[in-house]
Amino acid sequence: MVPADNLFISFSLFHLLAKLPTFALMYNLPYYKADDERQVMDFMHENPFIILAGCDLENKPVATQVPVLVEEKEGEVYLQGHMMKQTDHHKAFVQNANVLAIFTGPHTYVSASWYSNQKQGSTWNYLTVHAKGVIHFLDEEALLDVLKRTTARFENNVNSPSLVEHLDPAYIERLIKAIVAFEIRVKEVDHVFKLSQNRDEESYENIISELQKGDSEAKQVAEIMQQRKS
Repeated sequence: MVPADNLFISFSLFHLLAKLPTFALMYNLPYYKADDERQVMDFMHENPFIILAGCDLENKPVATQVPVLVEEKEGEVYLQGHMMKQTDHHKAFVQNANVLAIFTGPHTYVSASWYSNQKQGSTWNYLTVHAKGVIHFLDEEALLDVLKRTTARFENNVNSPSLVEHLDPAYIERLIKAIVAFEIRVKEVDHVFKLSQNRDEESYENIISELQKGDSEAKQVAEIMQQRKS
């Protein structure tokens, strides 16, 4: 019997590659897995605006939203970015270096009225990756490098006047006093790509058809489902 869609199941582990971090599944169900491990890494690269969460020494939760660079180096995965200094989350991450980075993709409501058997619970389709790791903060030289690479990555225009190297040095000097760069060594990655893979063919096709009538996120989910039909 298939468990309810929104019931979390005990994690199971598998390896991305021999040297890469362990990947633990939030749903221990084969139809919510990526087709191959590379898709998980590609998803992280394609969805770099993360929720970064942790706890302080009193176990009070903190979180912030930041863009990150996903680096694959010598068989390990690192996340690099920057944040404001002396915020609640910065102070907490200094106290407790264990963090969770949450990568999210398009998501949408799925009505059970679209199933061939309509007398059951509706659900939500979504894609997410959770990367657990240890954060450490970098010096000002590394901060400047992170800022240059981050701006270059997201400007995606070598002639942009907003690249860090084109900014006024006095402005940069003021800026770097207020922020700090970080690097997270990823130790474990969990993922769920929940896209109605457990539905019968008629229901699956009808879900795609209905989502194509929806908002931009619903249409994105429909497109991904269409690509993954095989």
